[in-house]
Amino acid sequence: MRPHSVMNDILDGLVIGGGPAGLTAAIYLARFHLRVLVVDRGGGRAQSIPKTHNHAGFPDGIVGAGLVANMARQARNFGAWIKCGTVTALRQEADGFIVTIGRAEQLAKAVLLATGVRNLAPPAMDQALHDQAVADNLLRYCPVCDGYEVTDADVGVIGTGAHAAREALFLRSFTARVTLIAPRAGHDLGAADQAMLEDAGIARDDGPIIGYAIEQHRLVLATASARPAFEAVYPAMGTIVHSDLAVALGAAVTASGSVEVDAHQRTTIAGLYAAGDVVRGLDQISHAMGKAGVAATAIRNDLNARCVLRR
Repeated sequence: MRPHSVMNDILDGLVIGGGPAGLTAAIYLARFHLRVLVVDRGGGRAQSIPKTHNHAGFPDGIVGAGLVANMARQARNFGAWIKCGTVTALRQEADGFIVTIGRAEQLAKAVLLATGVRNLAPPAMDQALHDQAVADNLLRYCPVCDGYEVTDADVGVIGTGAHAAREALFLRSFTARVTLIAPRAGHDLGAADQAMLEDAGIARDDGPIIGYAIEQHRLVLATASARPAFEAVYPAMGTIVHSDLAVALGAAVTASGSVEVDAHQRTTIAGLYAAGDVVRGLDQISHAMGKAGVAATAIRNDLNARCVLRR
C-alpha cells in the first residue's frame, strides 16, 4: 500500500517520535485506516542497542536499529508516512492541532507524544569513547534489560544517592562483584542506603572519576584513588524526559517531567496522548509498545466518537 499524501491535508493522527512506541502506534493507526504521520528527529535510545536478548519473540536477540527499521517498514506497508524532522511547536485549534515541523505546519486531529527520554551519560566522557563502549557492551544503561548478561561479572555503577544505590542493589542479584563509584568527589548516601550497600557487600569508591579508557575488553574508570576495570558499567545518573511540547501546551507532568496520562494514555489536553518512556512506567520496549497500542486504540475510538469513521 502506498503511503498517504499529507501535504495540505488534515491528518487523523500525528505521532511525534519514531521509536518502538511511536512506530507501534503508527502500525495500529494505519491498520485502523487512519491517516497517520510519524515525525522522527532520530537519535532514539532503541537505535543504540547493540543487541537485546530481552525482547520476546527473538530467541537469538535483535539489534535495536534492526528492530526499529522492521517496525518502520511495517508501518509504511499499511500506509503510514514517516518523516525525518523535528517538531518545534504544537498549537491547539478547535478541530485538533497545528504542528510545526521545521518551517512547515501540519494539521492533525490528534497527536501522540512518543518522544522518550535521554540518559545522562557519565560526566566528562568523550563522545567517541562513549559510543564505542556502548557498542562493545561495556557501557550499559538498562539493568532490567541486560542484567542477565552481566551475571558474575565485575560491574561498576556510576552515581550516588538513593537512585544509584537502588541500581547497585538491583545488579547485586546478578553478581557479587559490584562497585558504586561517585562521579564527583564524595558519595551522598543516607544512613539506610549505606547500611543496605554494606549488607549486600557492594564496594564504594568516593571518586571523583578523572578519566575513562577501554583496555583488554574492559572499561577503566580512573578515580582519585584507584583505576578499576569493569566488564560492564552502568551510569545511574538519571534521565531527561522529552516532555517540553506537552509542558508548553499546559499538559500536566510529574515532578520528574513525565507526562501524566489516564488509563487510555490521554493527557490532560483533549486530543493529546502520550506513550513510551515519556510517560512514567517500566522503562522497557515491550511496555512502551503495549501502551502505544492502548493509545492508538483510544485515538481511533475518540475520533470515531467525534465523527463516525468510514472507509
